[in-house]
Amino acid sequence: MPHMKSNVVAVGSNATAKAEKGSFKKSMSKLFRYCKKYWGWMVGAIVLGAIGTVFQIIGPNKIQDITMLIYEGVYGGGAMDIEAITSIAIFLVIIYVVGAILSYAQQYITNSVTQRTVKSFRRDISKKINNLPLNYFDTHMYGDILSRVTNDVDTIGQSLNESIGGLISNVILFIGVLIMMFVTDWIMAFTVIAATLIGFAFSLLFLTRAQKYFDQNQKNLGEMNSHIEEVYSGHNVVQLFNAKENTIKDFAKVNKKLLNSGWKSQFISGVMMPVMSFVGNFGYVAVCIVGAVLASKFGAEYYGIITAFMIYVRLFSNPLSQIAQAMSRLQSTSAASGRVFEFLEAEELADESDKTLVLENVKGDVEFDHVVFGYNPNKIIIKDFSAKVKAGEKVAIVGPTGAGKTTLVNLLMRFYEVNSGDIKIDGVSTKDIKRENVHQLFGMVLQDTWLFEGTIKENLRYNNPDITDEQIVDACKKVGIDHFIQTLSDGYDTVITDSVNLSAGQKQLLTIARTMIANRPMMILDEATSSVDTRTEVLLQQAMDKAMEGRTSFIIAHRLSTIKNADMILVLKDGDIVEKGNHEELLAKGGFYADLYNSQFEEE
Repeated sequence: MPHMKSNVVAVGSNATAKAEKGSFKKSMSKLFRYCKKYWGWMVGAIVLGAIGTVFQIIGPNKIQDITMLIYEGVYGGGAMDIEAITSIAIFLVIIYVVGAILSYAQQYITNSVTQRTVKSFRRDISKKINNLPLNYFDTHMYGDILSRVTNDVDTIGQSLNESIGGLISNVILFIGVLIMMFVTDWIMAFTVIAATLIGFAFSLLFLTRAQKYFDQNQKNLGEMNSHIEEVYSGHNVVQLFNAKENTIKDFAKVNKKLLNSGWKSQFISGVMMPVMSFVGNFGYVAVCIVGAVLASKFGAEYYGIITAFMIYVRLFSNPLSQIAQAMSRLQSTSAASGRVFEFLEAEELADESDKTLVLENVKGDVEFDHVVFGYNPNKIIIKDFSAKVKAGEKVAIVGPTGAGKTTLVNLLMRFYEVNSGDIKIDGVSTKDIKRENVHQLFGMVLQDTWLFEGTIKENLRYNNPDITDEQIVDACKKVGIDHFIQTLSDGYDTVITDSVNLSAGQKQLLTIARTMIANRPMMILDEATSSVDTRTEVLLQQAMDKAMEGRTSFIIAHRLSTIKNADMILVLKDGDIVEKGNHEELLAKGGFYADLYNSQFEEE
């Protein structure tokens, strides 16, 4: 049995190693394809790097000549050839200066390419977010999505910036030095290679086992962001339930996981430089010993060769060290780019470029024709729902939690697609209209108010640049918020921040005014008064009544007292319409609606 267990572990380890290798290759190949439009610039950078490297590797050969000239001048019995030494020295200065300029140009190009790549990632991610269906956000934590958009993209930019340019130039330098060493002396060349091969093999052993830690680190970073986003967005609830200690413990667990994966990945990344530094020093020792033996055997000509190879050791081991370090950073790039590409490759909303039908002069007739829908195909929420709404009618949708009220509105707005059946506006199926056109037909007021950091005027004019200041003031007067705005320090130009103390009711009135300003033919109000007190509810109700005048309106409400004046009330239960009629008719029936309505006043 122990023997069988060890085999299982070995097989598992091999499978894991193959998966990690495949993950690295897959992510990096996607990244290189993504950077395809910059390949011309990268080729230019490679050419510049190659030329600069050639200048670097010529240097030791010329230093060898200087060494021999000095040796001959000191021990040869003749005069030292100062002119020849000066000539070689000037040549060295020129090639090193030119090499430095070319290196700078190469680094400038690679930096520009990496920053443009990051910019392209952010642009594509922004575009992608707007093309993702809502069910993607239902199944992914916001914090993890934010981590992919920010941390992972930053990691790609930083890693590419630090590794790609250096990797290219160091590979070229490594190959060039290798050639020059064999041209100079093959015995000494093999000495340097043997001295560095051990350390490089050790580095590769580390790198092949490190990818899983980089992958796990990026994943744990996303989990950390999700946890922080959840805790801080619900900070008041945490305080209310005295859950500070448990929250700290939960954070400590997530933080410890991030610490472990981060420590392992950074340790493996950091150990490369000390290992390669040791290899370089070991190479110096090997060159000195082997060079001394060769010099004693073949004569003084090896003094210049030894001097050249002392430089070649540095030029040979340093690129290996930099290549190992760059490969370590590329593993971070691979892990981050894998997560970003996973986001970019998520299934988008269906392309609707072929749809040219545009609804104009909409009256507001709406028909639900045998609609069937479920977020999960195996769990249907809306079951064969049918209803007709005439233009200008005020329709209330009521029912217990989970009955499908908000789902119905989401289907009407085409935030989700129906499984079967159809929804029609003025007799036209919403499937035949672009989503953008459907959205333009509705004004919407939600339970959760959304205001961004900007002036009140900018919030009210949101995405409607043609709206005049007079229209804004008129809408605010109608909903009863104008007086309050005028009392603020800068009136309509007051910037909405945490320092501007707006109540829930005032924020809701602003969103109602914004919806009224948009002047859409139909309106949806989803629990718009559920988070305010009774007096504010009356004010909001009056404001909403003005906003709904002449428009087909759909109202979702738990407080049934707010929908008494609805033209039609649809009573939902388990995804089906169980009752239909106005307030008086439904109360007279004494059915499910009457039970819901009376239950709100039983205590009174």
